[in-house]
Amino acid sequence: MERQREQAVVVLQEQLADGIFSMWIRCQAAETAKPGQFISMYTNDGSKLLPRPISICEIDKEQGMLRVVYRVTGENTGTKQFSEMKAGDTLPIIGPLGNGFPYELADGKRVFLMGGGIGVPPILELAKQMRCEKKQIVVGYRDSQTFLKEEFEQNGEVYISTEDGSVGTKGNVMDAIREQALEADMIYACGPTPMLRAIKQYAEENNIVCYISLEERMACGIGACLACVCKSKEKDHHTNVNNKRICKDGPVFLSTEVEL
Repeated sequence: MERQREQAVVVLQEQLADGIFSMWIRCQAAETAKPGQFISMYTNDGSKLLPRPISICEIDKEQGMLRVVYRVTGENTGTKQFSEMKAGDTLPIIGPLGNGFPYELADGKRVFLMGGGIGVPPILELAKQMRCEKKQIVVGYRDSQTFLKEEFEQNGEVYISTEDGSVGTKGNVMDAIREQALEADMIYACGPTPMLRAIKQYAEENNIVCYISLEERMACGIGACLACVCKSKEKDHHTNVNNKRICKDGPVFLSTEVEL
């Protein structure tokens, strides 16, 4: 189904940490959105033609709203323009895009929900919707600015790692798992590639089913431009090479499907 561009309305914008902003928008995309999907957000600046793909952090179907939490990546950027928007402003979006996390597979299991950096926000809606025996949220930050921590604490057992050791375990999310001697039957993860590579290796060594969301920069968001391919085990029918398009086939993959 082809997603239509629509005008979303900004409901609330706030800064959560240095360079990290949260925006609630009212849009039709909220009706069908699932945890792990993303939206493509356009600026109102005609010189910036490509949208910015931003993961969905929370979904409020009753109010018809989505929350995105994003990092501002520089001065003259689309994300900087988003951060300056106020309630009542409008912006074009397309969504929801991509596939979501298959969270229903976790029923009755012990689960790790793992996020790192700007891969932390999409884990929140997943934690809210997941019904499992034991929900262990393991999130990694650079420093003491642990944005979304309170929301996570309402939705599971939270374990934090920080690169500088200011909160929780010093190191990364894998260090937190080892330090706390945590165990799980399934893993859902989103974050930078080095983190996902370590999680994928851990899952395969321990025979754990693992779903990962790849954070590549997508341009078109609909699978046409092939700017966001990743290496896969099987040949892609579209290009007949061992690639998958992260925006169209993903961003969520079974870890054994892709090579990192």
